[in-house]
Amino acid sequence: MKVHHNGETLLITGIKELGATNANAFRDQVRASIVDGHKHIEIDLSETMFLDSCGLGALISLHKTICARNGLVRLINPTPPVQQILELTRMHRIFEIVKR
Repeated sequence: MKVHHNGETLLITGIKELGATNANAFRDQVRASIVDGHKHIEIDLSETMFLDSCGLGALISLHKTICARNGLVRLINPTPPVQQILELTRMHRIFEIVKR
């Protein structure tokens, strides 16, 4: 996982999977990377082939953290299996999903 700072946006890339084995570490690492100027988080899911309920929980936790700053979490280019999970769980209604 790589973290990039871009103005008000924190960009997260290089996530291969987001599940029970790494969801808490992912959430904690992203939270630790948030500084005062960050209002939004963009998570690039173009390399993510696996997402489970623990991964969804981490994303929701980050969503709550950023909403407290009046910002939003964008999910960028989710792979088809991840997009399917987001739609099945209706998370596509909570997160802004961007195809680039």
